[in-house]
Amino acid sequence: MLEFRYDTQLLIDGDDLDEDVIGDYFTENFKGDCLLCVGGDGDPIKIHFHTNEPWRVLEYCRSLGEIYDIVVEDMERQSKGLQG
Repeated sequence: MLEFRYDTQLLIDGDDLDEDVIGDYFTENFKGDCLLCVGGDGDPIKIHFHTNEPWRVLEYCRSLGEIYDIVVEDMERQSKGLQG
């Protein structure tokens, strides 16, 4: 069984986004692992994070700007050979 079940990925487009600030928020407020937070300087921020509460990630990211290319995959189902 996986500790963090959902692979959550998305892009955030907004004004004055800082990947370090966003990454720190994730570390301080969400349980999960495999955080990737890259981009900024006028480009969208790419988020990749494993968590059991993807809806919290989406809610926070939406508060920062427009979110799109959203993917939430169930890695536990995938490990059983099922559609994630």
